[in-house]
Amino acid sequence: MISRSTSRFAFGVFGALLVAPLAARAEPPKLPVPTVDQSAVAARGYFYVGGKYVGEPGKEIMQGQIYVEVLAPKDVRRPYPLVLIHGAAQTATNWMNTPDGRKGWAEYFVEQGYVVYMIDQPMRGRSAWHPADGTTRMFSAPQEEFQFTASEQVGTWPQAKKHTQWPGDGPNKGRKGDPVFDAFYATQVETVISNEETQARNQAAGAALLDKIGPAIVLTHSQSGPFGWLIADARPKLVKAILAIEPSGPPFENAIIATGKGRGWGVADIPMTYDPPAKDMAEIAVEREAADGPDLFACWMQKAPARQLVNLKGIPALVMASESSYHASYDHCTAKYLNQAGVKTEFIRLEDKGIHGNGHMVMLEKNNLDIARLLDQWVVQNVH
Repeated sequence: MISRSTSRFAFGVFGALLVAPLAARAEPPKLPVPTVDQSAVAARGYFYVGGKYVGEPGKEIMQGQIYVEVLAPKDVRRPYPLVLIHGAAQTATNWMNTPDGRKGWAEYFVEQGYVVYMIDQPMRGRSAWHPADGTTRMFSAPQEEFQFTASEQVGTWPQAKKHTQWPGDGPNKGRKGDPVFDAFYATQVETVISNEETQARNQAAGAALLDKIGPAIVLTHSQSGPFGWLIADARPKLVKAILAIEPSGPPFENAIIATGKGRGWGVADIPMTYDPPAKDMAEIAVEREAADGPDLFACWMQKAPARQLVNLKGIPALVMASESSYHASYDHCTAKYLNQAGVKTEFIRLEDKGIHGNGHMVMLEKNNLDIARLLDQWVVQNVH
């Protein structure tokens, strides 16, 4: 039993905390785990959007919904929010901080005055997967070393040896057993194999999100690259810009990581709105161009006259590639194809902006905030 004197003492201490000046308790607590400053955040929350009930009567389940986390700044200085969409095997944790405990893109963009929305793709992470959704795959640790974290050691494409920005040090940097790699790999999750199903679900959920929050800028990475074009195709008036960070590509053919045909609709695996209309991907006539330079993929482009992606016209777009990623050899093809189809698209190589040594997971690497700053500058200059 607590005595009255003890109770008054406890209340007095708690009351003093309540009325203490903010400056006196502004120092963040010392914790044994990575944390980042969120002093620019005024409010945060989460919600679910999209999805539909499926199944026989009396046994319905919800399918296709997405988890969305929102961070709102104390000072909103950018006119449109950012919607951040992660790539394959990832979740929204990509944006929250880095595997070595530094600030991520979410907090950085909030500090610049954006409202930030982060999703877990349908059938991924906190957005429920059900067995009927389809077969999944899991990237192995060696696969991720090859594609993302240790390409300078094990990568086979010409640019791989330029990779210097993955965090960590020592001979095992970027490999299984290194603490930074292990912290990153712990975040990896299963991914539904079907590109068509994944893109259709993300287009529907992304459209539902924009219907709820209003006009926004869509930022995609890697596997989610097609989602930006597809969401804009479905909601052209609500997408104010598309920032495609090393988007899934190149058009019509897989390269380096996979082989064979891919993205038969140019920048997506499911139908898009062309003018003149195309009822089937086979109606889009293409031809291979000569390579633009050494160590670059020879792009597939439309035969003239090129069909136009009419719903994406008027939406500014950026395709960005890093210096050492496997995307360095073919992301220019995606930008060229979009421009040919009437979508005003700027292609940026990070090394041309003085940013060197990055691999594919740019939001997690040592200079991640330099790249976020470049993206913010592009938005300020191009989105009105």
